[in-house]
Amino acid sequence: MKNLINTDYLSEIKIQELRKQFETAAPCKHIALPNFLQNDVANTLFENFPKLDTLNVKRKSINENKSEEYHLDRYHPQFNALRDFLNSPEMYEWISKVTGIEGLSSTYDSLGSGVHQGGPGSFVDVHVDVNMNTAEKLHRRINLLIYLNKNWKDEYGGALEFWDKDVKNCISKVMPYFNQAAIMVTDETSYHGYAKINIPEHESRKSFYCYYYTPAGKDFVYRDSRFKTRPDEGMAKTAITEIKETLKINAKKFLKFIGVTSLDFQDKNKK
Repeated sequence: MKNLINTDYLSEIKIQELRKQFETAAPCKHIALPNFLQNDVANTLFENFPKLDTLNVKRKSINENKSEEYHLDRYHPQFNALRDFLNSPEMYEWISKVTGIEGLSSTYDSLGSGVHQGGPGSFVDVHVDVNMNTAEKLHRRINLLIYLNKNWKDEYGGALEFWDKDVKNCISKVMPYFNQAAIMVTDETSYHGYAKINIPEHESRKSFYCYYYTPAGKDFVYRDSRFKTRPDEGMAKTAITEIKETLKINAKKFLKFIGVTSLDFQDKNKK
């Protein structure tokens, strides 16, 4: 399979450099990689990125406003080619070396890879991710995000923010510049999100995502995603968020207990 990553990132010396940066980052392990994909690949993805209204999954609530899609066969072949590469043994080996987590792999469902997009006013509040692909019995360990926003201006905002475990301070940011990737660990303290973006009507915040897993052992404990509010947000939103997240988590625990996964609902809603 043809390598789609910028070859500057493939030498053993560079991989060791990236691993050191990843392991020493705060508040959670993460790294930003400019010019991540080969130029022709990134340009093709940008030029053929699906229109916002064609994405089937709309995530709109008090805590987020974005759309996503993982049925990539609806779009330009380069999207499936990238997914296939990110699911290749070569990529699994590379990302395992960079992160120090052995045995990483991904899937072809909505918790594997796809695209995210947000229009004017899009945001995702600070949160930790669900730690399991319940359908596949896999432990989610790493998020890879590849941004595809040409001519993105700093005043648009939209940086991927990394917050401390108490969600009191934003410690680090990665801007969603064109062909910049972010690799991050996902665990119970890796709080991240992006604030409401201020962009022209014709713009959108675009990214390709891929999530990597290891097998969930017999002692593995399921943990759902959880949103938190920023310190500068009002008491009303904080209270509503806490109530909503508690109800959501308890409802999902019950559904999991009776053998129903979130993927069942997603696939039903997309038909």
